[in-house]
Amino acid sequence: MRPSVTLKLATSLDGRIAMASGESQWITGDAARAQGHRLRADHDAILVGVETILADDPSLTVRIDGVETEKQPLRVILDSRLRTPSLAEAAKLGSLILTGEDPRPIRRAQIERVDVGEDGRPTVEAVLAALGKRHVRSVLIEGGGQVAASFLKAGLVDQIEWFRSAILLGSEGRPCVGALELAHLSDAPRLERVAVVALGPDLWERYQRVR
Repeated sequence: MRPSVTLKLATSLDGRIAMASGESQWITGDAARAQGHRLRADHDAILVGVETILADDPSLTVRIDGVETEKQPLRVILDSRLRTPSLAEAAKLGSLILTGEDPRPIRRAQIERVDVGEDGRPTVEAVLAALGKRHVRSVLIEGGGQVAASFLKAGLVDQIEWFRSAILLGSEGRPCVGALELAHLSDAPRLERVAVVALGPDLWERYQRVR
């Protein structure tokens, strides 16, 4: 049985995750970020693409004020060409890097070569198979837009946790989802909104895949 897949988005009102320059800290406020960490704690693994590592150098850890977290989720990086820097926080802390290249040492990271698609990126099916054999039951995708698009195109996003800030970044901002290559409107992924919660100045919207 494959892991359940949750896509987490933190965006402007018009669905942008960063300015054209890459600046993104912080689009959403303290309450939304705190809830994001609680979501991390609820999942077995956190997954990002290497572009997120290169742009933001996230630690991908659970940090909740007043709560001592003994067990951290598995940090997973999709890195088709092994560009993860050895000094990246996620590599220093230990992570699983899934790649299409022959493995080489990168700090404390575990490197696994998996099947790639025509674009040279690890396939969604290969990623979920690699996580499944590690007994990962739930994975939280945190970036970037191309990773989100690949899972959406495969129809394998089960729920979306969307934190939306009341700011506008315009079309030059970086979109939260990459190209879906839809031929018809009927091909678009369909979602059901199940909750909307105000978190300070932000909205937390929750969606489930329509089966």
